[in-house]
Amino acid sequence: MPRTARVVVPDVALHVIQRGNNRSACFVGPSDYLTYLRYLRDYAIQFGCAIHAYCLMTNHVHLLLTPASTRACAQLMKHLGQCYVQTFNMAHGRSGTLWEGRFHSCVVPTEDYVLACYRYIELNPVRAGMVAAPEQYSWSSFAANVRGYEDALITRHTALEAVGHQYRSLFDAPPENRLVEEIRKATRNGQRLGMPRRPRGRRPASQK
Repeated sequence: MPRTARVVVPDVALHVIQRGNNRSACFVGPSDYLTYLRYLRDYAIQFGCAIHAYCLMTNHVHLLLTPASTRACAQLMKHLGQCYVQTFNMAHGRSGTLWEGRFHSCVVPTEDYVLACYRYIELNPVRAGMVAAPEQYSWSSFAANVRGYEDALITRHTALEAVGHQYRSLFDAPPENRLVEEIRKATRNGQRLGMPRRPRGRRPASQK
């Protein structure tokens, strides 16, 4: 079957997920996380992607970014993935692939959904039971976005600028399960967040 074309709109945010092959670890020690973030910063600049949020989990990666062109994100992920795998394999005496095929992404068209993705990404270690609060996890953008810590990788999205210091209060309660599932489904299927759902049993007019 042909691959489903990704929806990418220049200057509109994307939520990106890349998973380790067979759920295997993509990061073993602190040097791995730091190496990935260094490559991410360098290639984001080279290919014109503004990185708004990230979370490096043990076996997968979440990014919220805005590409300057339709090809920017694909180029970023291609070069980032290749260079990181080469470095990781050399450091850990392994060979072969590290990632599970293509990365997944969805367009995040509104500021409300952008903020939802910020929270979804930075709360990932809490949902996974790794930490009790997002500030306890070292490998995410939470400190830069909430506490204002200096992070050369991060570009604040206008949605975050609009809420300012109130952003921290958004973490007082977790996102609704419905919203979490909506983000997951849209990212897995390469859709736009907020697309209207077709009622079950109804076919598009072109298929009737």
